[in-house]
Amino acid sequence: MKRARLRFMRESDLDAVLEIEKRSFASPWSRANFLYELHRNRTAVNWVIEVDDSLAGYACVWVLGPELRINNIAIRPELRRRGLAARFLEALLRRAANLGCEKAQLEVRPSNTAALALYRRFGFVEVGRRKDYYREEREDALMLEVELSATVANRGSPGV
Repeated sequence: MKRARLRFMRESDLDAVLEIEKRSFASPWSRANFLYELHRNRTAVNWVIEVDDSLAGYACVWVLGPELRINNIAIRPELRRRGLAARFLEALLRRAANLGCEKAQLEVRPSNTAALALYRRFGFVEVGRRKDYYREEREDALMLEVELSATVANRGSPGV
């Protein structure tokens, strides 16, 4: 695998992003959701990660003053379990810290053990639970948070 490259998402990425989204989530976002994030949401920062000149994953985040809100992050299924998600998350957290964010927050399904393990490796801790957050699947969401100063300071140079 060549070195991964992180860049801002473009509208021309949406076909690939939507393919990953549909393969990753039971209740996927629509093209309209992504278009709103790209063009109308002033707090949104949307990233993609490319590997071997191909879109390998994406993240949709909001920068809300001192908080980074991670709304959506996914890696192409056939590229998982290779450390790419960790490299991507680390790069996102570093960029957020450089923008002045002090903490990052997200929600995750309790049943998503792979994601939970990744987030815990980065120091995320549970700060709450949203009952029936994933309505169609009737699953709660765990609310996780991490202080970025400790996370960024304790990790080596980013791999992306």
